[in-house]
Amino acid sequence: MLPNKLNKIILALVMTLFLGACATQQKATTPSPAPSLGSTDDAYTGTETVKFLADGVPDRVFFATNKSDLTTAASATLAKQATYLKANPTLNVVLEGHADERGTREYNLALGERRATAAKNYLISNGIAANRIKVISYGKEKPVNPASNALAWSQNRRAVTVKTN
Repeated sequence: MLPNKLNKIILALVMTLFLGACATQQKATTPSPAPSLGSTDDAYTGTETVKFLADGVPDRVFFATNKSDLTTAASATLAKQATYLKANPTLNVVLEGHADERGTREYNLALGERRATAAKNYLISNGIAANRIKVISYGKEKPVNPASNALAWSQNRRAVTVKTN
């Protein structure tokens, strides 16, 4: 039991350090290689595009390798999204599930679906009507960072919430 808890703690620390490093970088002036549709406020950090549904409401959550369980940080982001969606009852969203490049196309499509569905279920459990949320999986087909290394893989394991109206 201890190794599993230890892995989760280490993952949480790594993600905290990663997100902290992204938050302190300067805005770049070049566009992202794979922007999300529907978001309007962009902050470019290296090869990753950090986008927002609204001021202070990030549009993406990240996952551990081969996992679709929501982390504490992902739950906090989705709670902000739920609050924003409650305040904007006519807004509908698509949750895009993504995976890193490792694994087969079929495996990554299924994993992306599970990740987007986990985010959808969280929003529903926080009062957002299911008919306002659609789910799509892109698997490994739309990486935000096309590099083949641990940093890129961590950026590509995500679910992105995109406004549709």
